[in-house]
Amino acid sequence: MKKNLIVALLFPVFLYSQSDNIPCETISRLATMIQDNHYRPKPIDDSLSVFVFKTFIDRLDEDHRLFIAPEIDALKKHQYKIDDYIKEKNCGFLHEFYVSYTKTVSRYSAIITALRKGPFAMSSPEKIVFSKKTFPFTKNEADLKHIYQKRVLFHILQEISELSKNQDSLSQHLSTLFPVYKNKIFDKYQCKADSYQLSETEFNSLFYNSFCNYFDPHSEYFSDNEKSSFYSGVSSDNLTFGMYITLSEKDEMTISDILPGSSAYFTGKMDKGDQLLKIKHDTETLEIECASMKKIDEIITSKEYKTADFTFRKKSGEIYTVTLVKKIMKDYQNNVFSFKIKKGDLTFGYIRIPSFYSTFENGKSNVSNDVAKEVYKLQESALDGIIIDLQNNGGGSLEEAIRLSGMFIDIGPVAVMNDHQNKKEIIKDQARGLLYNGPLAILINGFSASASEFFTNAMQDYKRAVVIGNHSLGKASMQQIFPLTDKNDEFLKLTLEKFYRITGKSNQYIGIQPDIEVPSLFDHQFPREDKNETALKNDGIDIALKYPIWQGANYTSSITKAQERIKTSPDAQSIQQINIKIDALYDNDLPPVVLQLDIVYAEINHINTLWKEIHQAKEKQYPLELTMNTLDLDAQKYDEFLKSCNSERMKDIRQNYTLVEALNTLTDLKTK
Repeated sequence: MKKNLIVALLFPVFLYSQSDNIPCETISRLATMIQDNHYRPKPIDDSLSVFVFKTFIDRLDEDHRLFIAPEIDALKKHQYKIDDYIKEKNCGFLHEFYVSYTKTVSRYSAIITALRKGPFAMSSPEKIVFSKKTFPFTKNEADLKHIYQKRVLFHILQEISELSKNQDSLSQHLSTLFPVYKNKIFDKYQCKADSYQLSETEFNSLFYNSFCNYFDPHSEYFSDNEKSSFYSGVSSDNLTFGMYITLSEKDEMTISDILPGSSAYFTGKMDKGDQLLKIKHDTETLEIECASMKKIDEIITSKEYKTADFTFRKKSGEIYTVTLVKKIMKDYQNNVFSFKIKKGDLTFGYIRIPSFYSTFENGKSNVSNDVAKEVYKLQESALDGIIIDLQNNGGGSLEEAIRLSGMFIDIGPVAVMNDHQNKKEIIKDQARGLLYNGPLAILINGFSASASEFFTNAMQDYKRAVVIGNHSLGKASMQQIFPLTDKNDEFLKLTLEKFYRITGKSNQYIGIQPDIEVPSLFDHQFPREDKNETALKNDGIDIALKYPIWQGANYTSSITKAQERIKTSPDAQSIQQINIKIDALYDNDLPPVVLQLDIVYAEINHINTLWKEIHQAKEKQYPLELTMNTLDLDAQKYDEFLKSCNSERMKDIRQNYTLVEALNTLTDLKTK
């Protein structure tokens, strides 16, 4: 069995000839492959039809403000027949959906244009309603236009409310400010029309994924570009234009860093903070404000886009355009790194693993080898413990997780794999010996998933490490990528197996319970596996495996002490209090807001006060004494980019309250 999360091998049993990219051919291939090889395939019946119909509509129209009720009613004739269409290879319904969707986008654009040209009041006695639940579809076009009008007015008043803390001043200048921000908001709404437009190929891809997701959330259809973008997330080396782009607090895309030796670097023009305005590839031009994030990400990460023209605005206002060409370079944001942390007389190693990358596509290194290098570098000094940070690590190569597990145990089983035929395979660490034999702490949160959970399971079951943080995501399944055609232009990422702990238990759906729970902002809002309607449910297997519990230290008393300390910690209490406010904001419907400046201002000011509190909590710096090993120090001496990277990394580390508690816990272990 291949242990990699994903493989790019061509399996003859799955290959089909293809003349044209006809939707029914693709759906048929997906259905056949899923039925034959999925871990737990479901029958293609009315249940599939209902799920796919609803999911597809929701993805096309997330907040139900494009379609109107009569159009949905007209399409509902298909909601129990999609399974029959697939079996009969009759996919005319999909084009009918596309025509209907395209009309809704045209109507949206026409309504926004009409509202912009017509009279537009600066206030209204009406209210706008916000709800976590999806709104019902409006009855007719007139109601839809009325809703758009209220939304536009709210966003204009919101933008004006953000300008100043002096409400009286804003009220006095409203007649001057309103036309300016009216144009700005209408520009944004018109941009939405551009982002809503889909080619029929893009439209069909959304349907394919709705179909695949019926079987589980992690089985997905990929175009070649989408596959390439996916690989970039699990590789330490990628084709890159040489710049890192981030979203600023003003929702502007700006340069956060530039890779030395890259195309961006050699322009001699680009600087940190420059705002990205436009991307042009061949005849296609994307205005950043109007383009979908998916399309922008595809151009930046996909191997198909080798060259593009980028237009930026400097802080001085100067606008310039550069032509950039991709080349394979190390992705510093997706590479393992380490620091030493001094705490009194003790020294701890900190290793950050952003993903379980491997030599996929452009990758030239793998995570297990890179972790080994960091451990060796850290051990130039005597270590009193190592902290491995898997927070926000969504996984990657399962083979790398197996190798990494073996580095911290002597020998023995690390997991049990179960396939669609209920054939179980015990995965073992075959190599005797340990890379490191001292105390270990692992940090996890709600975004720690898959390979991260695999490794953490083994360390927790062997009592090898103390696990600190929050419940993990709850994904204990393994996927591989297979080609759908002999042209290698369409792919299926398919769930083939489930992994179980050596105890026979599984963290699928429920996540890993940390030994020490540390409050973190937004924890209850993380989209964990149990929020997915089609997620594989939790179960266990009856298996009796022998494995040697690590005898290097007993974490029990340190865990108890940490739990008591966190109960009275001012930092923990502060985070918990902020989370109460966050959960109230996200989990409940907000009160209706009257569309008048003073009322909108009060609501925006209330929310901004919370965001300021959140920002202050996130930015809090803890007094951690960080140092680098001599090799890394030497490497950055004459490299300003590495210095910049390490400066940002150190800032992030000092803001990590979970890490602070991990240091306290390992210190307790050494000093009790």
